[in-house]
Amino acid sequence: MTPLKRNQTNSWLNAALLFALVSLPTACALQPNRINNVAESFPKAEAKESDRNNATYADVQALVNMGARVTGTPVMEKASAYLIDEYRKAGYVTEVQTFDYQKFVDLGSNLSINGASIEGNALNGTIPGKVNAPIVAVPNVGRPDDFAQVNVKGAIAVVRRGEIRFSEKAKNAAAAGAVGLAIVNNKPGNLSGGALGETVKIPVLALSGERGNPLLEKAQNTPVNVNLNVNAQRRVVNGRNIIAHLPGVTQPKLIVGGHYDSVPGSPGANDNASGTAVVLALARHLSNTDLGRQAWFVAFAGEEDGLHGSKAFVNAATPEFLSGLKGMLNFDMVGVNDRLGIGGTSSLTAFAKATEPDVKIFGSYGGSDHAPFAEKNVPVLFFYRGQEPNYHTPNDKTVDPKLLNETTQTALDIIKQLLQVN
Repeated sequence: MTPLKRNQTNSWLNAALLFALVSLPTACALQPNRINNVAESFPKAEAKESDRNNATYADVQALVNMGARVTGTPVMEKASAYLIDEYRKAGYVTEVQTFDYQKFVDLGSNLSINGASIEGNALNGTIPGKVNAPIVAVPNVGRPDDFAQVNVKGAIAVVRRGEIRFSEKAKNAAAAGAVGLAIVNNKPGNLSGGALGETVKIPVLALSGERGNPLLEKAQNTPVNVNLNVNAQRRVVNGRNIIAHLPGVTQPKLIVGGHYDSVPGSPGANDNASGTAVVLALARHLSNTDLGRQAWFVAFAGEEDGLHGSKAFVNAATPEFLSGLKGMLNFDMVGVNDRLGIGGTSSLTAFAKATEPDVKIFGSYGGSDHAPFAEKNVPVLFFYRGQEPNYHTPNDKTVDPKLLNETTQTALDIIKQLLQVN
């Protein structure tokens, strides 16, 4: 990997000049695509411990009250402005690292029958399309032998989810002559977040079990025409990572981060205003200490769309910057469920367990913003309290302040021990 994956000499010079204004001795080793809002440090207001604890919960509620924080929307700009302001109040220099990526967007897809509309979700990767045709129920799960039992040529096929990939069902439907496909969830709720994983030739719509099962029964008994409307497209999304560090800290030993975006329709209290607020709390605790000069604090965007913020961060970093890190600590969903879990690199999880014997250690896996760092051989720790019923729903509105404080204290203990080891 080259030191910087993009040639942006002007941005680099501008960033260097701005750093000079705040007395930074050298240019930053990590160069974002475009860096804005580099600010002077502000004096840190003295605060009681109880005020700091309350501030963490207040940060969660402030983010939640903004609504769903979907990357690329005005709400995310508002959230990033809030975080910048809070980090500056705590004495930190802030930078905004911007990055672009393509995102699949469902603009409102449905299937209508006899004038009644059945809402569905366009599967990520489908082609858009409007089709009027008879609907035909396919038995079992949509293997080639299942399609051979019915005639779907020129029809919209409807089949249950399960056993084989969505893309296989779609390719089998297209090979049998179908002009569209509806996939019915095999359990309660919407089949949201599904992806085809490869290009298929027909529009594909996902339906909830509640709405799709009556359609399956009707298609088995009575031939009827339906209108399939898959209204989806790919858009370019602009994301904003918020990077905070004390003045002059160009080579940290730790990256402490978590994503501040949420999924559409969810205010994201636990996922992940909780992690965002804990990272901010850690920054406040460490701002007047020597340890604070060994860390960068990052609020990542684009996590829910595929870890885009953390990928942009590591891709813009020099090999020297990454090799100088002792670790990356990631906080995701830490405000619900009593017992805190920690996963990640075996050497760091063993260190964490020795420091905090009561934590639960789980296996290292991806799915959050530590993963791109691990892929670059940076040791990682993932702080996580597990799934809960409000995950990715409109009901993700609140968290337990006590759990936020416990997570913060556990992380502080680990950070202090980790940074004192040569």
